[in-house]
Amino acid sequence: MKRLLISTLFVLATAAATQSSLAQSAIIPAPPQVAAEAYLLVDAHTGAVLVEHNADVPRPPASLVKMMTAYVLAGEVESGRVSADDMVTVSRNAWSQNPVFAGSSLMWIEPGKAVSIRDLEHGIIISSGNDATVAVAEHLAGSEAAFAEMMNSYAQALGMSNSHFVNSHGLPADGQVVTARDLATLGAAMINNFPEHYALYKKREFTYNNIRQYNRNSLLGEDSSVDGIKTGYTSESGYGLVASAEREGMRLISVVMGTRSPTVRKNETRGLLNYGFRFFETADLFEPEQVLAEPRLWKGVQGSVAVGVLEPAKVTLPRGQREQLQTDVELLPTLIAPISRGDELGTVRLSLDGETVFDAPIVALESVEQSGFFARIWDSIKMWISKLFSV
Repeated sequence: MKRLLISTLFVLATAAATQSSLAQSAIIPAPPQVAAEAYLLVDAHTGAVLVEHNADVPRPPASLVKMMTAYVLAGEVESGRVSADDMVTVSRNAWSQNPVFAGSSLMWIEPGKAVSIRDLEHGIIISSGNDATVAVAEHLAGSEAAFAEMMNSYAQALGMSNSHFVNSHGLPADGQVVTARDLATLGAAMINNFPEHYALYKKREFTYNNIRQYNRNSLLGEDSSVDGIKTGYTSESGYGLVASAEREGMRLISVVMGTRSPTVRKNETRGLLNYGFRFFETADLFEPEQVLAEPRLWKGVQGSVAVGVLEPAKVTLPRGQREQLQTDVELLPTLIAPISRGDELGTVRLSLDGETVFDAPIVALESVEQSGFFARIWDSIKMWISKLFSV
């Protein structure tokens, strides 16, 4: 393959880095020790894992299950299969006084009364109401068992391969498990796929039936960068918290499971987030449609074709090392028309200290038709001569 070194595409890959700037590269300390059974810190935009421990060990989820319940609900609303204004008649199964819910978090809905999907969504996300989850499950799927099948289908589509759902609320149930990594995947999906629904997670309180309840994610009131997402607790699972925060364009998701108290889960989450933001950054690499090269094109109505990436590209890096990125574009040795927009023509690769941190296909950013018969014959002759002298 013909190899092109593109060193002037953007500031990140400049070749003018000096020894002084190299000396200023960030020194990354060891990750913090977290007092939890399992934990994970990821960049929500790039998927880069910054810290992890037991991230793929299945654990009882407690109310973190409600993240999936809310995700399924958001998906059904956005698909048009249900409306936020739909009214749900509360069954006795979903009644707040159902003995199954004794001592657990509730929205305080009552049997026989109608509640809107909008209120139930608030009740699930803000009040963490077990009763609200059952009302939604029965309305969407007819029964909790059928709704659990929906949850597992959604989970499979997201690639949550080590989690399994049995009910909509997270109270202990045989076979119901999640992993820290799967919860991070779910959190990122809610943030990226349903931003309007994710916005509910930052609300501090919700009042229903004249009962005001407060969001149990206490970081919302202590760190303005934190805007979600969910707490959980049972004696079986311990205290858990999935949290997300955004600072200066970088969004992190922290998952902490199996801590001994609400204070510990909050403090450990804060420590993970601060570590990630302090020592890493999300770097924008390419804009959509950014031209990375314009290589020679044979037998086309024009002599070159613009190539690049169709989607924006980001990468997670240690702070202070963006200028050390080296960017290489490798193209096919000979490009011959016709070319269609989106055709893969090579690869772009970025490396830091000799290690690849990003690679993606290079594609044609435009379509180029074949030239006329005689122009193609002439290009064939020139190609033959070019190959002859390159041997």
